[in-house]
Amino acid sequence: MILPGSTIGILGGGQLGRMLAMPARQMGYGVAVLAPSGDAPALGLADHAIRASFEDLDAARQLAQMADVVTYEFENVPAQAARIVEERTPLRPNSRLLALTQDRNEEHAFLDRLGIATAPGCAAHTLVEFDAAVVRFGMPTRMKSARGGYDGGGQHRIVDAPSHAAGRDKFLTISDGWRIEAEVPFEREVSVVVARSVAGEIRTWAPFENEHRGGILHLTRWPARGSERSLARAVEVARTIAQAGELVGVMCVELFVEGDDVRVNELAPRVHNSGHLTVEAAETSQFEQHIRAICGLPLGSAAPVSGGAAMVNLLGGTDQRRVRLHGVGEALALGAHVHLYGKERSRPGRKMGHVTALAGSGDEAVRIALAAAGSLSLVGA
Repeated sequence: MILPGSTIGILGGGQLGRMLAMPARQMGYGVAVLAPSGDAPALGLADHAIRASFEDLDAARQLAQMADVVTYEFENVPAQAARIVEERTPLRPNSRLLALTQDRNEEHAFLDRLGIATAPGCAAHTLVEFDAAVVRFGMPTRMKSARGGYDGGGQHRIVDAPSHAAGRDKFLTISDGWRIEAEVPFEREVSVVVARSVAGEIRTWAPFENEHRGGILHLTRWPARGSERSLARAVEVARTIAQAGELVGVMCVELFVEGDDVRVNELAPRVHNSGHLTVEAAETSQFEQHIRAICGLPLGSAAPVSGGAAMVNLLGGTDQRRVRLHGVGEALALGAHVHLYGKERSRPGRKMGHVTALAGSGDEAVRIALAAAGSLSLVGA
């Protein structure tokens, strides 16, 4: 057990790192952050700030030396840096799970071994393999870069001959290979955030229902809608993955739901955007739960505290520095909770903050959250 007073290291200094640092400090832990950007949001809450590239292996060693346990806030941490940390101090979640989720084809092979349904697909490393996969799966088909990609990046939809030709051009821009997938019908996208402790204790929040725009999460409602059977299956799948992957910490499992049919889309071995509303809406937030899990403490209750909750992301508009959030009074008057991440620069599509609303039902919470988000605007100072 890693007790308060110890130091937690975080690879990454974005908003997820910031929101992990908050409960860590509240519980009495020191925080060390390695981040390449000097204005990364988590650095302001760090007792020890290491400003260096994730490719800087000496910086990774420095973080490992000053921390009693290390975690990460995004899954594109270089594998070599993760291994260097793990040689010196516990890395949670472990480097094997991290590596597995860094490659879509490896991730799907892992899910196949567990007998967990995904969209039909295959790896493609050559144009011949790519063309054969498009013929095999038909149109529409999606091509996804095997490695990298975030918020819908590294993807292309093939629906006709011109988009197939554009896909062939795109294929040549990446050397790490692709995953080609048949497009599966779905009624909704859901996510299950699951926590597993050092002792193997598992807790899950009930599934969240997510709405994306342009590949970026726009709205999350809780509880998710859908058949009781499909939602129970989603939770069962998440628990199976957490156990098989020897997860220690929090992981998000993203899924497609069509009737009672559930298919995994992808895994994220970290705290997740769709779980942000747990800060206000659950007895234990995903961030506190992650700290509990990686430190070997008992896990908290994941029960909701209201009949419904919703979250809306606040995205940057024009490119500007030192933005101020206008309309906060109106949003708070609606009963919403406003979070701004402290990022110095706003850019189109960049996640700058979010709002959360609690209500007696999911529909009412969605109404409040959308109204609150609509009253807010980011304006340059």
